[in-house]
Amino acid sequence: MSDHAAQHDDTAGHDHAHGGLGKYLAVFLALCVLTTMSFFTYSAAWPWRDQPQVGWAFMLAVSCTKAMLVVLFFMHVWWEANWKYVLTIPAAMMALFLVIMLIPDIGLRNRMVSQERALHMARPSDVLLLERAGEGGRSKSSAH
Repeated sequence: MSDHAAQHDDTAGHDHAHGGLGKYLAVFLALCVLTTMSFFTYSAAWPWRDQPQVGWAFMLAVSCTKAMLVVLFFMHVWWEANWKYVLTIPAAMMALFLVIMLIPDIGLRNRMVSQERALHMARPSDVLLLERAGEGGRSKSSAH
C-alpha cells in the first residue's frame, strides 16, 4: 500500500478537514443568536415598532444569513471545490435578472387593480344610503 493510500485510510471517517465539532458548535451558537435577534423584532424593546418595513427587512437579512450558514457549513459547501462558483454565480445573476424584469409588470398590475377597485368601491353617498336602510330595518323589526 502506498503512503498516500495509507494516509487516506487513516483520515477516512474523520472530519479533520472540515473543522471538527468546535466549528459546528460555533455555527450552531450563531444560528441561536440570529434566531433570538429575529424574535427581538416582536419585543417591546424593538425601537422601530411604528415602522414594520424595518422589522421585515431586518428579519429577511437575518433569515438569509442563517440560510447561508446552514448551506456553507452543514451542507459542506464551504469545503467544496471552486466549481461551486460556476454553478451559483450564474444562477444568482439569473434570479436577480428575473426579479428586475418583473418589477414593471408587478407595478402595472397594482395600478390596474387599484383603478378597478376605484370603479366599484362605495361612495360616501352609498354608505349613507346603506346606513339609513339599516336603521329603517332595525326600527321596523323592533316595532314588531
